[in-house]
Amino acid sequence: MTTRTRSTAPSTTSGEQLAGMSGKAERSMLGITPDPYRAFVFPNRVRDQRQRKGLQKLMALSERIPEIPYIRLSKIERGEIFARPDELVRIAGALAIAPVDLLIDVDAAAFDIAAWAVPFQAVRSAKIAEERNAVLLAAALRLRRNQDRTLTIAVLDRDYGLPAVILSRLGNAQKTLDRWNEATVSAIYRLFGVDTGTMLQEKITAQFLRGDLDGYIEAITDPEVRMLRTRQRVAELRASLLDTAPDAAGKPTSRTPSSPAPAVTENTVAAETRMLRVIGTPLPNGLIGDAATDAVVEAPARAGPRAFGVRVCRATLGPGLPANAIVIVDPDRVPVVGGVAAIRTGEGYRLVTVTFDRNGTTMGYSVSPDVEVNIDELDPADVASVISAVFP
Repeated sequence: MTTRTRSTAPSTTSGEQLAGMSGKAERSMLGITPDPYRAFVFPNRVRDQRQRKGLQKLMALSERIPEIPYIRLSKIERGEIFARPDELVRIAGALAIAPVDLLIDVDAAAFDIAAWAVPFQAVRSAKIAEERNAVLLAAALRLRRNQDRTLTIAVLDRDYGLPAVILSRLGNAQKTLDRWNEATVSAIYRLFGVDTGTMLQEKITAQFLRGDLDGYIEAITDPEVRMLRTRQRVAELRASLLDTAPDAAGKPTSRTPSSPAPAVTENTVAAETRMLRVIGTPLPNGLIGDAATDAVVEAPARAGPRAFGVRVCRATLGPGLPANAIVIVDPDRVPVVGGVAAIRTGEGYRLVTVTFDRNGTTMGYSVSPDVEVNIDELDPADVASVISAVFP
């Protein structure tokens, strides 16, 4: 962790002061040790198992799994995003292996992240000073967006020419500034209100010395932050996959059908009918609280064992899904483009329509309020598919 003494003087900094700060900044930045594997949150055996099966190109595997877009499959294989349980089941089905065989125990003595990451890392190695500057820029970008909530992904793409894919890589310091093309560098300058690289460096260095970037830097540079997240998600995936197996088509099926049904499926009115509980109370900003209601709704035939109902509460997606409707949410199904997803947040659920942006990123949108969400960056456990709706 980087520590420094903060001044009680006003936070404004002149050019002359910045010139005198250079030595201090250089000494302070020696405490920043970038995590060289910060881009790899989900080490896995997809590439190894794919090549074992004679599929030297990822496209060959992708053609067997049309349900998973190629760009997303590539990110999964590279460990840049966490796969959902059903995605691992489909990948394993295409490779004719058990889904758990795609997982890696990152705490095993035999696992070496450096060796695993070799096929996915750029050949060019940046200087440590450039890496530290990339971390400062990433932290400053996170601070900038946190201070101005109008800088949504759509706004940054439309007004600054910074699409979601580039934003994600910038925010995680995956490339040093000198490796970005001229258009991206110019967009960064506009975003920070500077004209040159020197001005940008002075601005983010001043923020660093004031301590404005502390929390952001630690989240980017601390390997344990990455490792903790990886351990938790892999454990969740492993537990989920123990109860599933691919059928002949590579689709997830229950391996333990005789196990007790979750609480959400306990209400039944007949042997062939399953009733689901319904949650939903209106919250600010278009969110839906998870408080139980007195209502129940009949489960569609294709609803999974964990499916439940959600009262819409407000027409956040427009008149096509009115406030009095109830949607059926299935946590075991992946949202599809053109469909609706329920995203779990710390406050409640948000309903969004699902689409791809021009870079292949899975995005979710709400109409009222005007909200956009990068679904690929979310924990898969927090994203569920809406499989049907009931209109009273």
